[in-house]
Amino acid sequence: MDPKISNLYYSVLKPLIPRRVQIFLRRLIAERKRRGVGDIWPIDERAGKKPPNWPGWPDGKKFALVLTHDIEKSGGIEKCLPLMEIDKKYGFRSSFNFVPEDYTVPPGLRKRLTDEGFEVGVHGLTHYGNMFHDRKEFERQSVQINKYLKEWGSSGFRAPSMYHNLEWIEELDIEYDTSTFDTDPFEPQPDSVGTIFPFSVNGKRSRPGYVELPYTLPQDFLLFIILKQKNIDIWKKKLDWISKQGGMALLSVHPDYIYFGGSKAGREEYPIDYYKEILNYVSYKYNGQYWQALPREVSRYYNSIKKPNFI
Repeated sequence: MDPKISNLYYSVLKPLIPRRVQIFLRRLIAERKRRGVGDIWPIDERAGKKPPNWPGWPDGKKFALVLTHDIEKSGGIEKCLPLMEIDKKYGFRSSFNFVPEDYTVPPGLRKRLTDEGFEVGVHGLTHYGNMFHDRKEFERQSVQINKYLKEWGSSGFRAPSMYHNLEWIEELDIEYDTSTFDTDPFEPQPDSVGTIFPFSVNGKRSRPGYVELPYTLPQDFLLFIILKQKNIDIWKKKLDWISKQGGMALLSVHPDYIYFGGSKAGREEYPIDYYKEILNYVSYKYNGQYWQALPREVSRYYNSIKKPNFI
């Protein structure tokens, strides 16, 4: 889709279209696009190239595993703790990213997550539109986002809908950003960063810069809601490839779209068993071979080594 048309749809037309129609249209577009992107999705072989002088992961681990969760609407709030318990059950920790001005984020929830060793990040100011569409609007939002980052003690940021402008993001008081991807032609801003490794975005505005952590496993919403996959074969295939390349397997899973059981599953929900299965898969197949880390731990590790020059 042409970037101008995409921006028009997501910023102007999307809010006017019923949700069911939005999903229907996205499925049509995605299925058509999928037929022509097999050479770059879900795997773009070029993204597996190691950075210059890459020393590997801590303790000689084969690859890194990073779990993140984006809460898009208020309905996802009540699913956070059940999802946290599942991560804990499998011995994992993750980050939970909240949209502070779209719904109430209970301080007690944030404290519970951090007390349990999890991380809390800021997922934009609001999930509406593209915060990078207008410079003045971005500057307005960035002031508020920085306030929430400070109030929450957060180290990281992820923009809604994975929009990104890496130069502008430098104005946020962050250690890392996770608004990009190695390859994902289905996103509204589909330009990929072409790597499954972290990289530095050096400060150009009298700021220290930050570490970019692209997500490298396809998002759950794309796989199970848009493409209507009934298994996790794509996740497994991509994870196996990342492990061979020694890269970073970073996954974005949304509590909003997970069905935990009970009442009838919604139209935009998939079984929690899919997520449990990928955790079980990596736990057993790669036992002892991966470094399971929070995003801030990856960014701090990356800053502790000689930084390859990507940008």
